[in-house]
Amino acid sequence: MSLTREQYDDIMRGYMQKQSRRHQLSLQRRDEIYEKIPAYKELSERVSEVAVGYLHKRLGEKQNGSSATPSFVRPELDKIAARKKALLIANGYPEDYLNVKPECPYCGDTGFIDGVKCRCFKRKEIEILYDQSHLEELAREQNFDKLSESYYHGDDLKRFRIASNACRRMAAEFDSVFRNLYLYGTVGTGKSFLSICIAKEVLESGHSVLYFSAAALFDKLSMYSFDVRVKDELRSFTNDLYNCDLLIIDDLGTELTNQFISAQLFTCLNERHLGRKSTVISTNLSLKEMQARYSDRVFSRITNDYELYKLTGSDIRVLKRRLRSAAATPTNWTQPS
Repeated sequence: MSLTREQYDDIMRGYMQKQSRRHQLSLQRRDEIYEKIPAYKELSERVSEVAVGYLHKRLGEKQNGSSATPSFVRPELDKIAARKKALLIANGYPEDYLNVKPECPYCGDTGFIDGVKCRCFKRKEIEILYDQSHLEELAREQNFDKLSESYYHGDDLKRFRIASNACRRMAAEFDSVFRNLYLYGTVGTGKSFLSICIAKEVLESGHSVLYFSAAALFDKLSMYSFDVRVKDELRSFTNDLYNCDLLIIDDLGTELTNQFISAQLFTCLNERHLGRKSTVISTNLSLKEMQARYSDRVFSRITNDYELYKLTGSDIRVLKRRLRSAAATPTNWTQPS
């Protein structure tokens, strides 16, 4: 599951285009400021004069056998920088207006940090290899802004609030606190919705997210594991599976479970825990059903290393269909004679 040369080159072209756009925007802003604030341009030219004067002085010092740095340079440059900032602010611009920031603050839109792929590169890689476009489509409709409590009442509402607050915390503290969540309970109570809400926030903060239904995930693992011709693909896939910033396994228990699946699930959870990579699992299985379906090792790993949140209530999808149906029914309808 590694990138082809063409896919790799396409990602790198994207980074070069970002760098080029940032450079062009920087030049446009500089020309704008020079035109509107002539004094700013004069100060910029003064910086060049100070630099040239410094070089001449250095050359003279070397000829005289001295290597001391001229004491006037740094204070003079600091003074010019402060005056330039003051001019920008006085004319209604932010002081860093000419400093066009890259989209990725970690690698500066190069894709690499000290020769290692940046998180933004890994995210692009995942999008290409695993067709995660449907995840971003889901996230447009399923996010914390659209979270509603109107379908819950009593104890169901209490449970929902506790679970949704935990999901918000996980998203908000993703960079500083390592968490795993296990969302379980009755059908249609918002478990998958909450998982997507977390995914949206984590994606937007520049992290890599892999999202699979349990059935799709284990089908893929089975396909690679039992085909000796694709061992490299299996190695590459499991590396991504174990090391992406966030893994979401949706609808655990809908797959055809056997000893192989149980072993693969434990290995995945264990590797991610050891690497301190966060995982969110949603399922309709009760804890007792989960223990019976999988191994005691899986049950122990989840109950010890995951925050467990139970959601209960009516199936929201059914409630929504009823509301849409009721809204579409004319109120003045009468039985025809």
